[in-house]
Amino acid sequence: MTSTTVPRTVDLLLVEDQASDAELALRALRTLDLDERTHRVDDGAEALDFLFGRGAYADRSPADAPGLVLLDLKLPKLSGHEVLRTLKADDRTAHIPVVVLSSSDEQSDVTRCYALGANSYVVKPVDFDTFTETVQRIGTYWLQTNERVGQCPP
Repeated sequence: MTSTTVPRTVDLLLVEDQASDAELALRALRTLDLDERTHRVDDGAEALDFLFGRGAYADRSPADAPGLVLLDLKLPKLSGHEVLRTLKADDRTAHIPVVVLSSSDEQSDVTRCYALGANSYVVKPVDFDTFTETVQRIGTYWLQTNERVGQCPP
């Protein structure tokens, strides 16, 4: 999806620079009927532009926040750590759940992400079927099972 075809309501923002991983994730989300309301960006700067309604996304408001950010760590322009730090430091976006989906299983990355406010940290499975199942579980829990801000009755 490009910035010109962003659905008005986005359930999931996929921040992934690897086209193959992004396609696998989108395919997994398609089985949950979440692909039409998923938007993908491929670098950290574009992720922040999307979330804060800047640049190519100036017509979006931070109030139109996705229900989930699925965030890779090793990104061009701005790292996933920087995206996470910025997102969680701003009152307009701090409530958005962020699941880090990274190939890194380094304890220092896990610890740093949780310290920055990540809601979950998942190491990308290398097996296709396991990767698909993992993304489906993430989508099912965070977007269908979990109560999101603004969803709960007063």
